[in-house]
Amino acid sequence: MKTKLSKKRAISTVLTTVIILVSSVVLGSGVVLYGTTLFQGGTQSESISVSGIKVWVHATDANGIAWGAAGIRNTGDKVVAIDKIQIRGSDIPFTQWYADTTVSSSVFQRALNHTGWDSNFNPAQSTSPTDCTTGFTGLIAIDTDTSGPLTDCIQASQATGPISMAPGDSAILYFQLNNGTLTSLDSGASTTVNIFAGKAGAPQSVSVIGLS
Repeated sequence: MKTKLSKKRAISTVLTTVIILVSSVVLGSGVVLYGTTLFQGGTQSESISVSGIKVWVHATDANGIAWGAAGIRNTGDKVVAIDKIQIRGSDIPFTQWYADTTVSSSVFQRALNHTGWDSNFNPAQSTSPTDCTTGFTGLIAIDTDTSGPLTDCIQASQATGPISMAPGDSAILYFQLNNGTLTSLDSGASTTVNIFAGKAGAPQSVSVIGLS
């Protein structure tokens, strides 16, 4: 009995070669595109620099009245939004932030100062209309050198949400702590201040200053 041989068609050598070449090109293009995407993503970063942090607590008031201030600069390549200030696990609401995002470089480089307390236990404002714009709800004006006439000052407007900053931008930010977060007993003690823009930022330890 003769065995029947079945004939199966195979892919020709030329077609096989073409398929291999096309596959190589497609895979190579994919690898190049993926690598380019990773490179572009890696060259842009979110980064902020926080300097000159100060925290002041009223030295005699029993309600724990306290304020803080910080200089913030966007040192990354992307627009960022300062969206969290936290002290001792307590988040400070946006309505208690006061930001000057048009601050000059000379003012930004000065040490942040406290101008004393007004009748509402807020940082005292300038009273001369020729020095700083004052008298408006939601604005604090701070004398940066605390001596002589006010020739350059911080005019910080009350925030309503995260503070947006383009790459290279600087801002001075004053913030009122929730009452009781610190008390007069914390004067001279160290506390941690968290200022973040998304994932950018880091906790910083500062010494609490007690002022009457």
